[in-house]
Amino acid sequence: MAEKKEIFTAKTIEEAKAMAAQKFGTEESRISFSVIEEPKKGIFGKIKGEAKVEAVFKQSKADSAGDYIRTILKNMGIENEVKVTETEDGALIEILGDTTGAVIGRRGETLDAIQYLASMSANRGDKDYCRITVDCCGYREKRKAILEELAVKISKTVIRTGRTSALEPMNPYERRIIHSAVANIEGVVSKSVGEEPYRKVVISSTAPRRERKDGYKGDRGDRDRRPRRDKKPGEYTPRSMDMMKTSFEKDYKRPKPDDSNLVEGDLYGKIDI
Repeated sequence: MAEKKEIFTAKTIEEAKAMAAQKFGTEESRISFSVIEEPKKGIFGKIKGEAKVEAVFKQSKADSAGDYIRTILKNMGIENEVKVTETEDGALIEILGDTTGAVIGRRGETLDAIQYLASMSANRGDKDYCRITVDCCGYREKRKAILEELAVKISKTVIRTGRTSALEPMNPYERRIIHSAVANIEGVVSKSVGEEPYRKVVISSTAPRRERKDGYKGDRGDRDRRPRRDKKPGEYTPRSMDMMKTSFEKDYKRPKPDDSNLVEGDLYGKIDI
């Protein structure tokens, strides 16, 4: 835990305390104050001198990470509010404001970089690790919902086709979301393959591929691509003959003979129509 100590001078003690809280980026209740000098009243009630207050702020790792992020944003020319909330296993640092695109970056890459640097800064030179999570305007929850939906969609395709599917490279945080979602779906499993930063999740089916009696091995999507029986040259099936007919031949109906004009022994009487 780092300690900050500074003397603030103002017209009143209250103003000096407010200056300290603003400088340290925290509440007055978390700062220890010692009054060095109070302003004095002169003749006719006129105030002489100023108030001097010594402020001591014992900064936690979460506060240290928050200050580090404020410095980064200032250097980026961004004046967003930084809110630090300590949790059981670390701290959640939220960046609030309108300029979110530059802070989040493509698929959260800038936000992940800020989180990594803040975590390294806060845990430098200390064995007790503090988990730092940085979010911006609820981006993490939105991204989580998208990844969970993607995991369900890919899993359904893997179950239907039996084919293994590899997702695009993701950071460890996003890969954990995919693994957690797949774990709740029956019929599929997931694992991470590759090296950082190209490590990705692979989703596979737990059911073996079906093997047909004719020896053809294919997935369930190959049902319509079945091998056809070889035909001898010049051999046509009735179906193939029908396919060779023109539309006129298919629609044409041979007229039946008029039975009233037939006599026994006539040519038509010897043909089975």
